[in-house]
Amino acid sequence: MKFYADGNIPVIPNMYFIYGDGGTGKTSVVKQFVGHKLLFSFDMSSNVLIGDKDVDVIIFEHRDMPNIQAMVEQYVMQVISDAKYQVIVLDNITALQNLVLENIDNAAKDNRQNYQKLQLWFRDLGTILKESGKSVYATAHQLDNGSSGISGEGRYQADMNEKTFNAFTSMFDLVGRIYLTGGERMIDLDPEKGNHAKNRIDNRKLIKANELIQITKGAK
Repeated sequence: MKFYADGNIPVIPNMYFIYGDGGTGKTSVVKQFVGHKLLFSFDMSSNVLIGDKDVDVIIFEHRDMPNIQAMVEQYVMQVISDAKYQVIVLDNITALQNLVLENIDNAAKDNRQNYQKLQLWFRDLGTILKESGKSVYATAHQLDNGSSGISGEGRYQADMNEKTFNAFTSMFDLVGRIYLTGGERMIDLDPEKGNHAKNRIDNRKLIKANELIQITKGAK
């Protein structure tokens, strides 16, 4: 526990969670973040970052899967303590969730509490990331629940167990859905449309994907 008197609360870097279909440019958004990044690749979709000198990548392989929780925890703690990095990237949370759930299933004698264990692990991971002092960017695939009514509101959500999604993203400042329309990448941040979305950073509800990170004047 930490106590801060008289409103002298330190600024906590923002956390961003973007979900969408494959090929919509979720990984490319990484390039907008200022500073050196460490990307955890769980779905091996890092080719778009080849040649980017500001990005280091850890690609998890098939042999790592049985120990994925311990490895993620270990490397996250290492990057938190390393001043070289200003940004932590988790790509793709859907893939990570599936790996973690498989490990929990394999280790369990009674599967009734497996999803609760999954939720707790992701809640703890989200808390660690929030306390890291780093900017955080996470991606996920999307689920299309089909159109409901004329507006189609509430059609899309992140491809995650609902309670696990809530436990993990409760720490995030921005959740949005990336999609293509008219050849342009957009991000929906409007929770009133019924999709998974929120924006605690500013009042924007719909943005171009290349404008997710707004650089303040004088920033490099």
